[in-house]
Amino acid sequence: MKNIYASSFSLMLHDQKAQSLQIRSKYFFTIILSIITSWMAVAQDFSYAKEVVKTLASDEFYGRGYVSSGDKIAAEYISTEFDEIGLKCFKKDYQQKFTTSVNTFPATMSLSINGLQLKAGADYLIDAGSPGLQGSFTTVTIGADDLLDRPTLIEKLRSAQDQFIVIPAYDQADYSKDEQKELTEVINFIKYHPDSPAAGTITLTKDKLTWGGSTIEYSKPSFTVSTKSISGKVLQVSVEVENKFFPKYKTQNVIGYLEGESQDSLVVLIAHYDHLGMMGSDAIFPGANDNASGIALLLNMAKYYKANKPKYNTVFIAFGGEELGLLGAQHFVKNPLFELAKIKFLINFDISGTGDDGIQVVNGSVYKEQFDRLVQINEEQDLLAAVKIRGEACNSDHCIFHIKKVPCFFIYTLGGIQAYHDIYDRSETLPLTEFEDYFRLMTRFIDGIN
Repeated sequence: MKNIYASSFSLMLHDQKAQSLQIRSKYFFTIILSIITSWMAVAQDFSYAKEVVKTLASDEFYGRGYVSSGDKIAAEYISTEFDEIGLKCFKKDYQQKFTTSVNTFPATMSLSINGLQLKAGADYLIDAGSPGLQGSFTTVTIGADDLLDRPTLIEKLRSAQDQFIVIPAYDQADYSKDEQKELTEVINFIKYHPDSPAAGTITLTKDKLTWGGSTIEYSKPSFTVSTKSISGKVLQVSVEVENKFFPKYKTQNVIGYLEGESQDSLVVLIAHYDHLGMMGSDAIFPGANDNASGIALLLNMAKYYKANKPKYNTVFIAFGGEELGLLGAQHFVKNPLFELAKIKFLINFDISGTGDDGIQVVNGSVYKEQFDRLVQINEEQDLLAAVKIRGEACNSDHCIFHIKKVPCFFIYTLGGIQAYHDIYDRSETLPLTEFEDYFRLMTRFIDGIN
């Protein structure tokens, strides 16, 4: 009987070991499957990001400005994505309307110098606040030294009545800080003041052409022309420009959220979707890196947290009007859809399409504990080349929240292509170099917010 019991016990022990091995195998298989699934999800996010950037930066979105309602087309697209992902609305829909003034150039845009037709965006920029103008003009050249010499300046301004003033390129390093300040003040008077006698202004530059937006319509047009596009002195200028100024243009923010495990606090993720639109009917400013890439990251975050319930209620905001002066963020902070005091942390994604040299963290020195944790995660996971610290800077939408004492970072990628506020910031040349690792870093950081 003893041998029978011993044999039975041995068989039972063997069965238990087999079951234990089977359980462990299933456990390890589950872990491996989870890792593979997680990796595949990120890979799919990368593909989705590329598609989002391509769509938002396409010609059909008109540079996401205010020509042909590019801003509204973009807002509708983002609203549709929010809905398909499964975000909730604070009100009847995702859009929060607000009004702004804005100057636009929807049609004819022509500038020729000495009979040479120049190309908008590539050879020259028109000041974003310029009015329309048509005609041919002779010129008066006023150099930097003349601008600083009051008697000479007055004489030249008198002779420039109804002509174009040409300001040649000059090296700022040749002038003191006080002289540079005076030069800026005088040039601004010539360009923008109603009492300036000139019909318009051409400023020549050796620098990269970088455009902006304007909520103001000035009394005279002004152009910035690349010295690479012309040769010799500017003697004759022909202009044909049509502008349209909207004193009350209706635009919008796009806002959705996901419920988290805790309903008491919020994490807020933001990115602006607007860009500079068009300079005439041909020159489009696509804004792939600035900031279709940030919207791509924002939408990827929404997809991720829809599949992985966040710790806190998580709000996703695509702001309008950023390029006009952080207007969408200002409107939201004045008309919040939730208590700003409930925000645990806010992160602003603006320019997310490169990362060869890592990322820059604005407010990193203000919220040093959070910055150090971000650095630690990056080092432990070996993700980005660098996480660089920066202090306060009121250069994007986070600033309006920072003024209200909301803890926040503004993060942008470094290195790679230098296209910015120009016609070359296109989806086909935006590499999204470190998008996946950037995504991993930020989700791990957000998941660890206490």
